[in-house]
Amino acid sequence: MQITAAVSRGAETPLTVETLTLRAPHADEVLVRVVASGICHTDATTRAAFPPGLPIVLGHEGAGVVEAVGEQVTDVAVGDHVLLTYQSCGLCAECSNALPGYCADWAMLNAGKFGPDSPLRADAEPVTGSFFGQSSFASHVLATRRNLVVVDPEVDLVEVAAFGCAVQTGAGAVTEVLAPDASSVLAVFGVGGVGMSAVMAARAVGVGTVVAVDLSPARLELAATLGADVVIEGAEDVAARIRAIGKGGATHALDTTGAAPVIATAINALSARGVLALVGLGASPLPIEVSALIGRGKTLRGSIEGDVDPHTFLPRLVDWYREGKLPMRHLVRAYPVARINEAMADAASGAVVKPVITFP
Repeated sequence: MQITAAVSRGAETPLTVETLTLRAPHADEVLVRVVASGICHTDATTRAAFPPGLPIVLGHEGAGVVEAVGEQVTDVAVGDHVLLTYQSCGLCAECSNALPGYCADWAMLNAGKFGPDSPLRADAEPVTGSFFGQSSFASHVLATRRNLVVVDPEVDLVEVAAFGCAVQTGAGAVTEVLAPDASSVLAVFGVGGVGMSAVMAARAVGVGTVVAVDLSPARLELAATLGADVVIEGAEDVAARIRAIGKGGATHALDTTGAAPVIATAINALSARGVLALVGLGASPLPIEVSALIGRGKTLRGSIEGDVDPHTFLPRLVDWYREGKLPMRHLVRAYPVARINEAMADAASGAVVKPVITFP
């Protein structure tokens, strides 16, 4: 079938909206008409790392409506509204333990399909597709039962499109990884889409004190609106400010930036036996003063996709959204796919917390 997609052929050139050919779904696949797709930092970093000149359709925060199902798919129907997320095998030890983010084949399944394996073509030219099992910068995608979740058709798919990556990453890091409570001090470093989701989740589960740290006054103002009790500009002595709040520092902290200086500050801001979760991918090495960790019993741990099973966690997020606990309207700005380059630029500059592209 003919579809519309935003194609990247290198980070130095604009994405182009083109007509591509998408093959028919295999027996275990589902054809989804994309209504909306969030733009995530991972889309930009992958675009920058992808070999120039080779076409790829990115996007991994898709939401849409099922248009066809393969004969092996029995619990999804045409017309179902769905959220898309990352792909996983469903068979390895981690998938069996409801931790598909640590799937043994995660990298292979989510890097995209190349050459003849790709479901996408531009005339006779293969276009890399199935990025994160979807490539949702397109009007239609092929997914599987493993990476889609059926949701209430009354839910606004534009507002919840990012639930399958950014929101579950930030919210899951709070509820499943750190698990702070009413006596805790939680510091969130970097309040973009992931960080704002963490702030909202922390408020939803009743965390005692929520601190937001960022360089942007506008984002800090929004974080306060969404539930942060304390906001701190990154130019201040952040660690000292957090330690002065109480508990001797943050009992729990989350870094979404991946920036070594920010992570160092977060470690310094932890209380004795405090825990820092890392969800931001950074390029720079991380120097760690081991004695500071040992002497104060501090813990660092990584997390991918919030350590959640999307099939159980995304419905929980949708419930929170419907209850007003995840007011995504404050984060999302919608752009028609024809303006995807503007949306990508606004994401890179931080002008918008969560740009979402839409398809007619």
